[in-house]
Amino acid sequence: MAQRVVVTLSDDIDGGEAAETVAFGLDGKSYEIDLNQANAKKLRKALAPYLQAGRKQTGKAGKGGKAGRTFKHTAVTADPAAVRAWARSNKMEVPARGRIPKKVYEAFEAAN
Repeated sequence: MAQRVVVTLSDDIDGGEAAETVAFGLDGKSYEIDLNQANAKKLRKALAPYLQAGRKQTGKAGKGGKAGRTFKHTAVTADPAAVRAWARSNKMEVPARGRIPKKVYEAFEAAN
């Protein structure tokens, strides 16, 4: 037996039919919103001055940045890769993957 699945997007602002899913980020968090063409245009128009004034993230230390202190996004916690590298260089045990212990983050913050 064959099945046909149809997905219909609803505009998250006005409840009508949406034309696209728009992804954006703020304060280190990523968001998605389903919008019709008019609402998507309004969102892009509202964000345009901020996008023009802002800078794209590269994931690498930029000019003037300290080597080894790479941050993926603007957030309260440091980049896990930077914390792992710092911990290893300071002879601390840190797993190669997964969650980094809180005491390692605390030591990293205290040293930086």
